[in-house]
Amino acid sequence: MFENLGDMSKMLEGMQENASKLQAELESKIFNVKSGGGLLEISINGKGEVIDINIDSSLLTDKDSLQILLIGAINDANKMVEQNKQSSAMGMLGGMGGMNPFGTK
Repeated sequence: MFENLGDMSKMLEGMQENASKLQAELESKIFNVKSGGGLLEISINGKGEVIDINIDSSLLTDKDSLQILLIGAINDANKMVEQNKQSSAMGMLGGMGGMNPFGTK
């Protein structure tokens, strides 16, 4: 498949560049999760960092409910980030077309 190691090196460099672009794209995405019928909303970026929280004032007097909703929303948002990473990685691997650099079947 490869005429020489230079071809393989070029392919690997291209893959690394694509992976870097994918990482930057993933990190720039914003995920929003609502909990408690919209009483709590969390925004999280592709790195898994919470960047914004909106809490309805009615929750400020119910600490236990607020804590439960926060935990659930943060966990849901982190799941969204992980699923996005996995599906993007699978898409990148699928784009390689089952290529085998060693030429074996």
